[in-house]
Amino acid sequence: MALLKRDVFGSVLRIDDEHGPRCVRRELRGSPWWARALAAHLLRREARALRHLHGLSGVPTLLRTEPQALERAFIPGEPMHLAKPRDPAYFRAALTLLRRLHARNLSHNDLAKETNWLVTTDGAPALVDFQLARFDERRGRLFRLLAHDDLRHLLKHKRSYLPESLSARERRILASPSIVSRLWRMSGKRVYRFVTRGVLGWSDREGAGDRALRDER
Repeated sequence: MALLKRDVFGSVLRIDDEHGPRCVRRELRGSPWWARALAAHLLRREARALRHLHGLSGVPTLLRTEPQALERAFIPGEPMHLAKPRDPAYFRAALTLLRRLHARNLSHNDLAKETNWLVTTDGAPALVDFQLARFDERRGRLFRLLAHDDLRHLLKHKRSYLPESLSARERRILASPSIVSRLWRMSGKRVYRFVTRGVLGWSDREGAGDRALRDER
């Protein structure tokens, strides 16, 4: 067993057996009383998202749920900030994965964090941490805005690692944040940073480094 992440919403553990990593377990144990209700809500939200995405390559399979925990399949690989992908094929495949996610009427909503993008052992993309994912059967305006921001976050990562491969259309998308993104930057992000850095003590960008303990596979 290895601890991958611990924060006010609980712990993420890698469970091993004699053959190696078996699964990843997210559990509420260790979450303080004042965060327990929100932690339980996020746990249920991730479980629903993984059930909805069952069978989609590049997304972990939900193995079991408990009132205070869930277990999902382990995906061998490294988070983006460690793997530093510079193969155009990775970003083409990541775009395809994102389109398939959106085709199932689900937006991820937390793709700014490189720790939520994996580079698997065969060089393919995978996504983890669906606590903020949102399902919208009607694919309304909010869904389209959130899906647009999912795409922009992927393109931001591509700009970091492979800027010369950005197309003209991709540069236009990068230059056009949605109204949701603009409102977040004007107000919500300041509150988020105050809570995560001032109250919770996460010192890294968007809480990705010290919470993730190097990865969250």
